[in-house]
Amino acid sequence: MDNEVTINIKESGPPRFRRGTTDIVFDVFNIAVFSIFSLICIFPFYYLFINTISDNDLVGKGLINFYPVGINLSNYLALRDVSDLGNSFLVTIARTVLGTALMVAASGFAGYLVTKHKLWHRSLWYRFLVITMYFNAGLIPWYLNMLMLGLTNNFWAYIIPGIIAPYNIILVKTYIESIPKELEESAIMDGAGTITIFRKIIWPLAKPILATIAIFGAVGNWNSFQDSLILMQSSPELYTLQHRLYVYLQSASNLEAIMQGGSGASQVLTNSLNSKVVKYTISMATILPILLVYPFMQRFFVKGIMLGAVKG
Repeated sequence: MDNEVTINIKESGPPRFRRGTTDIVFDVFNIAVFSIFSLICIFPFYYLFINTISDNDLVGKGLINFYPVGINLSNYLALRDVSDLGNSFLVTIARTVLGTALMVAASGFAGYLVTKHKLWHRSLWYRFLVITMYFNAGLIPWYLNMLMLGLTNNFWAYIIPGIIAPYNIILVKTYIESIPKELEESAIMDGAGTITIFRKIIWPLAKPILATIAIFGAVGNWNSFQDSLILMQSSPELYTLQHRLYVYLQSASNLEAIMQGGSGASQVLTNSLNSKVVKYTISMATILPILLVYPFMQRFFVKGIMLGAVKG
């Protein structure tokens, strides 16, 4: 009797499938391909990093390829003497934080509004928003428009044009439409208004998609330099970090051209560093902050994209 019970229990369990040779070969092939692809993506950052912490003479001769030699952090300490780099860093942080916060707030509220059927001419406004994704007036009309609005040589040129982001609004709209309507209806029955519903119900529930567009906005603001290059020609104090890096990378001179003062310490650094080391170090300094932030936001990014892509 006991044997029969044992047999019945085994038969009632989920079916087990044996993995064949083809499945194992397929898995090995996938792992190998994606491992190689990952190494190809990671190696440029690794190469940049090991050249910034290695002996500067060896770096100048191009002898550092796979592992660091003569490890030191003097190159990063030398960045304190690079002219205007600290100011550009502050401008970029201010732009990234303020621009991303305003963009997320505007995208969240606009995305919520276009889900409301009682909105006056809702379809018209939504189509008008979407059509801006397909048509662009071009660089010259854009510059003339910014000039007319007084946004040249002005910090707000970094912030105002990016507050309304059609693609992000569409993502938020699609996500909000997946939230059960009963939550909003119960709040309306309790006397809650549009702002209250958005602030206390929609905003907390939409955190995954809001975090996703925050990543888009932060990375875009951090890496952008074209607007700084075109609009801030008379205001070097408003150069972003990427613009400052662009200026340094275009310079054919050595560290002496971009170091301020003539102190003994600066002279020692000038003699020990070269233009290649400076370019590598500044490049790494501009990449590192956003590279450290992204892993903490990735889980929201994946969840927000998946849930925001269910409907169209």
